[in-house]
Amino acid sequence: MSTAPVAVITGAGRRLGYEVSLALVERGYRVFALHRTHTDEIDFLIGQGVTALQVDLADPDAVQARIDDIVRDTTSVSLLVNNASTFETDAQDPRQRPAQAARLFQINSTAPMQLMHGLGPALETAARACGRPSLIVNITDIFTERPNPQYGAYCASKAALANLTLSYAALLAPDVRVNAIMPGPIGFLPRHTDSQKRQVLSETLLAREGGFHSVVMQLLALVDNDFITGAQIPVDGGRRLAQGMARHGQGSPD
Repeated sequence: MSTAPVAVITGAGRRLGYEVSLALVERGYRVFALHRTHTDEIDFLIGQGVTALQVDLADPDAVQARIDDIVRDTTSVSLLVNNASTFETDAQDPRQRPAQAARLFQINSTAPMQLMHGLGPALETAARACGRPSLIVNITDIFTERPNPQYGAYCASKAALANLTLSYAALLAPDVRVNAIMPGPIGFLPRHTDSQKRQVLSETLLAREGGFHSVVMQLLALVDNDFITGAQIPVDGGRRLAQGMARHGQGSPD
C-alpha cells in the first residue's frame, strides 16, 4: 500500500492547476487532479500516475460525488488546493445577473467549501498519522481587497472564499492549516491584447508577469512551513499597491 502523501487539486487540466500538479508529483505526492475539460495536459498527468477526475464544479451533486470517490479511494489527504475558478464580467442585462452570480459563487466559493468540509476528516487523519498539520490552500485574487466593479459577482465570490479561508482555519485547527494565495498578473490569457497587457503591467510595481512558478513556489513554501494558518498571501508583483497609489494621485496607469 502506498505511503505517499495525497494531494487534491481542482482546475488541474490547464495553467496554474497543471503546474501545481506537476510540482507535487515531483515532490512524491499521489495527486487527484479534478478537471472540467479533458486536455492534453490531463493526459500527460495521467501518464505521470495522477488520478484524473472529471467534475463540473457548478453542480453541487457532482462535487459531492467526487468527494465520495476520493474518500472511498483514500482515507488520508495531506493537501487540498482549491484552484479552479471562473472569471467573467457582469452580465449586461441586470435580469441575468442573479443566475450568473449564483453560478460564480457555486464554482468559486461553494464548491471549495464543499471540498474543505467533505475532505476535512481525511485531512485530519493525515495530520494525526504524520504528526504535522495537513494543508488547504485556496487560490483567491487581489481583487478580494480592491474589487473591480465590472467583475462584481466574480470579485464577491472570491471575497467569499477569502472569508471561508479564515473560517475554516479556525474550524479545522489544529490538525489542518488553511491559507489563501492571492495572485496578480501571473499569466496572461491568449485573448489579452498587447494594450491590455501594457495597462496591467503599468499597474504592477515589478512591471512584469510573475509566471505560474511564482504561485507554485509560494504554495510549496506553505507546504514546508507548518506554522502558518489563516494567512492571505499576495503574489502580485505589487499590483494592488500600485493600483492604490494611482487612485490617490500618486501614480499613473500609463
